[in-house]
Amino acid sequence: MFAPGGNMKTGLAAALAAGCLVFGVGIGLAAKEKPPGMEIMRGKPAKEAGLAALQEAEKLAGNGSWELLGVARVYYLSGNKAKGQALIDQVLNVKPKGTDWQRAGEIYADVGEAQKAEESFQKMLSADPKEKDDTGRAEIGAWYIRTGRRDKGEELLSQALARNPGELWHYVRAAEAYLGVPPGR
Repeated sequence: MFAPGGNMKTGLAAALAAGCLVFGVGIGLAAKEKPPGMEIMRGKPAKEAGLAALQEAEKLAGNGSWELLGVARVYYLSGNKAKGQALIDQVLNVKPKGTDWQRAGEIYADVGEAQKAEESFQKMLSADPKEKDDTGRAEIGAWYIRTGRRDKGEELLSQALARNPGELWHYVRAAEAYLGVPPGR
């Protein structure tokens, strides 16, 4: 089996290592289960299907902050505020980025919780003191205009447009706010 003069211990160790590698890869592939697809929703009443989809989305979200906030939004807006808030807290309690605060604020704004929305938006703005996120500033500025605080909103829109005056979406957000159109996504 081994070439003359070869080291039998080295050969056995290499064979054992290769076998373990193949076995480990096989276990890893088997452990990664395929998402169920439409089968978890098909034929169920709408609420049951929606909750099944939401549970699968939560599983697939893993530790992704935007993904978890997307799932949290659906829980929160569909009436399960406790579950939604738990996911929001999960994201915001672990080194949140400014965009995480903004997304949390948008969830609160969507359900009319203006104080919680503003607190989150202010944390987003303070997390980005150098005004690098002009899109976030424009979106939050539009929210302030929509909620009757035009001066504050225009100040943020002004900052966003000063940094990036050719950004189409800044003007779209401003138009939505001034014309009373719900924010687009």
